[in-house]
Amino acid sequence: MSATLIILVILALAFDFLNGVHDSSNIVATMISSRAMGPRAALAMTTIATLAGPFIFGVAVANTIGNDIANSDAINMLVIIAALSSAIAWNILTWLLGLPSSSSHALIGGLLGAVVVGAGFKAIILSGILKVVIVLFVSPVVGFVAGMLIANLIYLISWRATPRINTTFKRLQVITSLGLALSHGTNDAQKTMGIITLGLVISKILPTFEVPFWVMAACASAIALGTSVGGWQLIKTLGSKFYKIRPVHGLASQLTSAAVILVASLVGGPVSTTQVVSTAIMGVGAAERLSKVRWKVAADIGVAWLVTIPATALLAGVIYWLIAIAVPFIINSL
Repeated sequence: MSATLIILVILALAFDFLNGVHDSSNIVATMISSRAMGPRAALAMTTIATLAGPFIFGVAVANTIGNDIANSDAINMLVIIAALSSAIAWNILTWLLGLPSSSSHALIGGLLGAVVVGAGFKAIILSGILKVVIVLFVSPVVGFVAGMLIANLIYLISWRATPRINTTFKRLQVITSLGLALSHGTNDAQKTMGIITLGLVISKILPTFEVPFWVMAACASAIALGTSVGGWQLIKTLGSKFYKIRPVHGLASQLTSAAVILVASLVGGPVSTTQVVSTAIMGVGAAERLSKVRWKVAADIGVAWLVTIPATALLAGVIYWLIAIAVPFIINSL
């Protein structure tokens, strides 16, 4: 393995780790806030399920990221390194601010910016980009609408129940949280699997795009490790700032999120776990009453989502220019 490929693998696993830290809140926030499970037990279960997800449901998302966004014959390793560096920087910034932005948007934006600066628009596969953008932006809308529908269905089924039904809702949340964690591991871990495998193809180590087992194991382990650490500031944002989460809200939002993310994963669509979970929480709250949701918090997060792709694309382009053009020029001039 060349030095650049080793750097790429390290950066990809670092991104996966940060993604796990970022997204652990998405899985456990509602379960902890509704007191269905304690924080440590929730994170432990989520970590194991996140690790297992890619091995159970396959690598369709990895194929999309590695095959359908950029032409591997037209890009080099520095393009991918710049993209990962941009996404990592954005993840760290939003993590420090406690803002649940999208790691998926950051990675896609980084790829676009680095590829355009490094290889030009001709290297972009427009059909693949269109697929990714549609899935990224439609999935949160689906999460919101499905959250409203599922919440109303639960209300309809349990409208004559006594408060003791909250115990049942809490127990069911363990199952829905497990499903959400499996779907999260399936979708998010695969994004860096696609990146590393793309690097192996560019380096001529692999003749065709096929995710090796060691890449699956490394990426799944990195995101699971990040998940085990937990993003407590983000857990607070998702678990309490929208509205007070009760067991029925946790059950409905987790069931919605798990279904949307898993379906997207099986068809190879990379989605933002943060977006889907957040809009599902909002949809469930809106099903009870629109005023229940603190829409200003939702608007702040929405702005961050809209900014992520252009910001990371610009940053990735600058990083590529620095490492591929500016720095070599300065070194050669000395």
